[in-house]
Amino acid sequence: MPNRPTGPRRGPRQGQRQAQDQRQGTARPKRPRDPVRRTAFDVVQAVDERDAYANLLLPSLLRERGLAGRDAALATELTYGTLRGRGTYDAVLGMCSDRPVAKIDTPLLNVLRLGTHQLLSTRIPPHAAVGTAVDLARSVAGPGQAKFANAVLRKVAARDLEAWLAIVAPQDETGRLSVVHSHPRWIVNALRDAVGAGEIEALLAADNARPRVTLVARPGRSTVAELGGEPGVYSPYAAYLAEGDPAAVPAVAEGRAAVQDEASQLVALALTRVELHGTDARWLDLCAGPGGKAALLAGLADERGAHLLACDLQPHRARLVRGAVGPSVGVAVADGAQPAWRPGSFDRVLADVPCSGLGALRRRPEARWRRGPEAIADLGPLQRRLLDSALDAVRPGGVVAYVTCSPHLAETRVVVDDVLRRRGDTERLDSPSHLEGVPDLGEGPYAQFWPHRHGTDAMFLALLRRR
Repeated sequence: MPNRPTGPRRGPRQGQRQAQDQRQGTARPKRPRDPVRRTAFDVVQAVDERDAYANLLLPSLLRERGLAGRDAALATELTYGTLRGRGTYDAVLGMCSDRPVAKIDTPLLNVLRLGTHQLLSTRIPPHAAVGTAVDLARSVAGPGQAKFANAVLRKVAARDLEAWLAIVAPQDETGRLSVVHSHPRWIVNALRDAVGAGEIEALLAADNARPRVTLVARPGRSTVAELGGEPGVYSPYAAYLAEGDPAAVPAVAEGRAAVQDEASQLVALALTRVELHGTDARWLDLCAGPGGKAALLAGLADERGAHLLACDLQPHRARLVRGAVGPSVGVAVADGAQPAWRPGSFDRVLADVPCSGLGALRRRPEARWRRGPEAIADLGPLQRRLLDSALDAVRPGGVVAYVTCSPHLAETRVVVDDVLRRRGDTERLDSPSHLEGVPDLGEGPYAQFWPHRHGTDAMFLALLRRR
């Protein structure tokens, strides 16, 4: 029999396209040799280089590179695992490298972090973890750096994670927690102040656990039953997705449901559960982008015959809100701190203010490395202005929900207490009493969700009534 070619067969059109691309200098990019690890590296590198958000970039790269099933799952694990474990892995690499970690070029350092994660926190065989990382180092940093990566990772492979932690973890308690659980020291201190010394280790460990995917059935547009999965424990609109891509759920693909943490659902629901005297027709979401809570409020407002106005300062975020809410909702590009509406125009106001995001470290692990403690001080004045604006916007007898996705005391009760001390026209309501069935939210009057207690993001809620 004649010899047959062993390479891929090309049809005439494919050959013509490739020849044309080459003539025009636009040859199609080659598929990476190891697309799974290259995808994880590209996301981690983009987080460092241009402050990319992993939860936005990774899904687009998976689609672009045709990764699905087990390949997509591995790329996701390598990406998020490397971002979560960065503090721990840097401590180990510092012991295994003859260069200070801070002196290693960022692309090579991210390859080393990725390799260390495979060696210490996955079941990938050591020879495969080292070999694939060395290949990746060669492609992104050159042959010389590949030799360096090989030497360093072979040292990493000599011990397991527990043995390394016994060596690299500092003796002081904050330092130990910081390295063992891969959180910056300032975050360890801030979270301990908020949750207490007895629960800090459980909270840090929960921050590093992979969160389950929670969906919300938007009222009047879908039901929990059609989402599949397990009904939520606390929110009547929540369902837990056991596996698979949320976008494959028809209601999600059609915008009638969405991915939304259960605590995010509950803080919006609590605002609607406060009893009002008088009118209840005008609701406001002061900082609505990207629109998850606004969509939930919109459905509930429709059921009651109320009207919701959703605002955001940024036009692109306002467009996201428009895509999330129904046609009955007014969406405006507006500065919530300098509103165009008259004081007392609304019956219920949600002020979900910009914050550090320390309550969502499970979902956005890179956030812990993105900011320092100075960010808290920078956000404080804006948070106070927005709460003041929300209280001005609500009528006497109306209710405001002040919400942050952070448990940091300087972003939560300190902000509320400062504003209310100065104003004197507002009373605190008992927030936990409007979250019936949810335990361990604190003694009140504020409510604080926790990953290790509730399996949710660490959302804070203060319900306030204007007198």
